[in-house]
Amino acid sequence: MDRQIDGQGTAEYLWQRKRVVPFLKVDKGLADAADGAQVMKPMPDLAALLDRAIGHGMFGTKMRSVIQLANPTGVKAVVSQQFEVGRQILSAGLLPIIEPEVDIKSPEKEGAEVLLKAALLRELDELTGQQGVMLKLSLPTMDDFYAELVAHPRVIRVVALSGGYSRADANALLARNHGVIASFSRALTEGLSAQQSDAEFNATLDETIQGIYDASIT
Repeated sequence: MDRQIDGQGTAEYLWQRKRVVPFLKVDKGLADAADGAQVMKPMPDLAALLDRAIGHGMFGTKMRSVIQLANPTGVKAVVSQQFEVGRQILSAGLLPIIEPEVDIKSPEKEGAEVLLKAALLRELDELTGQQGVMLKLSLPTMDDFYAELVAHPRVIRVVALSGGYSRADANALLARNHGVIASFSRALTEGLSAQQSDAEFNATLDETIQGIYDASIT
């Protein structure tokens, strides 16, 4: 965030030159697992960081927690913390991405998703005024399982993380979840290599982006 590109701050460059909306990762990583989940480590300097982000022209933030099991205590801890921090981010004038990732390898993935959706709906219903958030979620076991979240008036957008799925599998799952768009990282970089020529790299990236876009517009 503090760097410059061609004489412009990173956020300004991304938006003004590339038309990419700039988001800042604000969490400091995950705490040790407890009750089948990992909340975020404390962020004592968050207020100062948010002030700097505003000064640099950031639009929003992201912060990640992880849910491994269908444990009501763990799921509640993750979602409560995400929204507690999210309200601080909203008060600072930024848009928070709430990211309670469900581990796709969890033996209780579907049950965890049931608990997660209920917890998210409770927190969303408690937002006030013009407050709204983005949700970044693992692709659900049941197609369109998060349709209520997509339609919720407090949700700006639901985006999906690839979470370790191959790009082909992630795209196929995403296409079956209407109104959800991709926020892939691991799947986006699949097949890219520093050993490729510029032409090979760009061709692979173009094909990747097109496939992810196609899966996002269902």
